[in-house]
Amino acid sequence: MTSLLAAIRANPAALDYLLWPGDFDLNHYQHVEEVVLASGQLLEPVAKDGGGGTFFFCGESELGEARPVLYADSEGGAALMALDLRELVRLLLTVPWWRDCPNLTEEESAEAAEEYLEDEPDLLADRDAAARALGLDLPTEAEALARLREVATGPGRDYVLLNAEEGCAYSPLI
Repeated sequence: MTSLLAAIRANPAALDYLLWPGDFDLNHYQHVEEVVLASGQLLEPVAKDGGGGTFFFCGESELGEARPVLYADSEGGAALMALDLRELVRLLLTVPWWRDCPNLTEEESAEAAEEYLEDEPDLLADRDAAARALGLDLPTEAEALARLREVATGPGRDYVLLNAEEGCAYSPLI
């Protein structure tokens, strides 16, 4: 079975959409500072965003893409985004503007989507092509935002990111 990361890399439509507007760059590099999970679980960078943030797999590597995915921005904020890579990719395909939705509401999402669509009218068609290329069914925007909130504020409470040098915790993004 092909991994989802391999499928993304093999599909230009998916790779392009996740790069922008998804802001999920698989050509990752190290986070802006050394970080660790308070639990001691392994952190493995999987992708970067354009603002210096990093997406990390959490937990033992033998679990592969079935590991939870934590996002840490470059300003000291972090949140558990999804319980596995498939869930994260579905989120990024559906609401790549999640950062523009501080309260994770449908109204905020609709406003953000409108702004994105003004600049890129083919965005939804591109998203649908990316989802088809990866064989993913997409949730509604409301479902994706509700799930993000559920993961970040539920299981996400157990994923506290620390600055490895100073030991201080990142602030919850959600």
